[in-house]
Amino acid sequence: MNRWTLIFKALANINRLKIIKLLAKRNNLNVSEIAEIIDISLNATSKHLIILSNLGILEGKGKQGHVFYRISDNLPDDIKRSINLFLK
Repeated sequence: MNRWTLIFKALANINRLKIIKLLAKRNNLNVSEIAEIIDISLNATSKHLIILSNLGILEGKGKQGHVFYRISDNLPDDIKRSINLFLK
């Protein structure tokens, strides 16, 4: 599938947009914190984080038995511009 098709498909989900918006404001949150803040199950949150991580939008770092997520520092400029449209 085309790269942009995958990206826009990922961004078409309201919960994934909420996660991106949250992590744009507050870096380094774990799955439990994200799930609680956006009010969805841990399982659903984990699935959304995997999709966003596989696309390179998020990166996770293990620490103290948890994975803490943030917006990727290596996010390509074209994806960054597209995401910024949703964050406004």
